[in-house]
Amino acid sequence: MAQSPFAIETRGLRKRFTASGGDVAAVDGLDLQVGHGEIFGLLGPNGAGKTTTIGMLTTRVIPTEGQALVDGVDVARHPSAVKRRIGVVSQHNTLDRSLTVRENLSFHGRYFGLRGREANRRADEYLERFRLGDRRDAQVMALSGGMAQRLMVARALLHRPSVLFLDEPTTGLDPQSRLALWEVLRELHAEGQTILLTTHYMEEADQLCERLAVMDHGRILALGTPAELKRDVDPELVREQIRARIAQAAPDGPTLEMVFIALTGRELRE
Repeated sequence: MAQSPFAIETRGLRKRFTASGGDVAAVDGLDLQVGHGEIFGLLGPNGAGKTTTIGMLTTRVIPTEGQALVDGVDVARHPSAVKRRIGVVSQHNTLDRSLTVRENLSFHGRYFGLRGREANRRADEYLERFRLGDRRDAQVMALSGGMAQRLMVARALLHRPSVLFLDEPTTGLDPQSRLALWEVLRELHAEGQTILLTTHYMEEADQLCERLAVMDHGRILALGTPAELKRDVDPELVREQIRARIAQAAPDGPTLEMVFIALTGRELRE
């Protein structure tokens, strides 16, 4: 099969949930294209539809309408084939607490069809790569938050997926652990790994992502490189939402955080 021109593509993708007040559109007609080898960021406040979007792209949520393709494979029609092509790191620690650090990796490899010797070899390779070699026989409960997060990324990559999904990967990490994970993601990007991540850290999005989509209420509000989003935002809208002069808050122009607030508003989201 010829390679799809996009690692991720959605066409009119929708997901509606039934609530007490009627149907609610968590994702409302999403059209998105992510290139091979791209680090793409999905930004939005709580309830914007980011996690639902990732849920549909990773087969955990069934779309109501539209189409989603990962590496050219239709998510709804061929979920098993999609699962073989993706790696997923969720917001929460999903490591198996009954297994050692190395066993978490080797068992994952066997689940994806690797034979025992190859699964163990690849587990050792990834432990060294993610700077966890000295913790190979430790219980996962003994890992720090940063180590556990690196282990989850290593596990998600062990079967060599086409696309890596990261849902708020650095939430709760200390600054040193966050920087260490950034370094890992930059290395993966240099090797051509396609990555889609969601984050609430604007600096993280600005530093890592080649392109960003800001979404709210299930729709994309803005799409482009971080520089394009900062360049194209309406200064009057920034002033209205931030209630401060751009020159005072950021002499070099709007920050990505200013753009985000200007597009999505200042109200608190639960």
